[in-house]
Amino acid sequence: MTTPKALVLTGYGINCSRETQFAFTQAGAEADVVHINDLIEGRRRLEDYQILTFPGGFSFGDDTGSGNGLANRIRNNIWDQVAEFVEKDHLVLGVCNGFQALVRLGILPAINKNYGTQQVSLLHNEGARYLDRWVDLKCSQKSPWLKGIDRISLPIAHGEGKLYALPEVVQQMQHRDLVAARYVPGTMCTYQHLPANPNGSLDDIAALTDESGRILGMMPHPERAIAFTHLPNWSLIKEILKRKAGVEEIPQEGLGLQVFKNGVNYFK
Repeated sequence: MTTPKALVLTGYGINCSRETQFAFTQAGAEADVVHINDLIEGRRRLEDYQILTFPGGFSFGDDTGSGNGLANRIRNNIWDQVAEFVEKDHLVLGVCNGFQALVRLGILPAINKNYGTQQVSLLHNEGARYLDRWVDLKCSQKSPWLKGIDRISLPIAHGEGKLYALPEVVQQMQHRDLVAARYVPGTMCTYQHLPANPNGSLDDIAALTDESGRILGMMPHPERAIAFTHLPNWSLIKEILKRKAGVEEIPQEGLGLQVFKNGVNYFK
């Protein structure tokens, strides 16, 4: 297998690029952090990569809305390159602010492959509060990014994660299996005594994919859950496992790493 190359986008206000790069390298990819200006000015080429990632953060300070500044920078300068990239047999991942940018660009959910037209929105959380906590997800198997992952616990950190769409759009997303993950009650909700849906997102939607499945956008952060010790209750789980008969090893990896491994394995 040729080692896939992942481009991890960075720029003003994006603050999760290094963690995302590390997750990809841990999963077996070759990952480069590339500034948006280097793509615009031609110093780096999108066509040299198989995976494009929009990491989390606060691109351009979210001054005109979450992900909007980054989306406009792409739309006004390199949209043709990005549109060509997503049409080919490549993978795209957008996390948190990156998900917001993909929605603004109309890359997700892209019903009827209508890339470039915004069809859903990510609004301020219910209660208008920034939230930093763990959530539990029930995943679809449509996207190769989530292959073999039925349920997963991941952290969130956002102020604008409430997905909203018109009823006919929601119906189409449900019919075409474009909802990649939903917030559900689970281990982290019980452990933290918190509601399953953290932000009031419509239909409990936490992640979307396009009709090909190759593009995934999600509000939770898989790059912040790639080690067992990233779990907020890892020490409790460790003690429980130590006391179970026949258990010899404590897990090293977190489930978030599987998302990145799936991205690498897609190119086998």
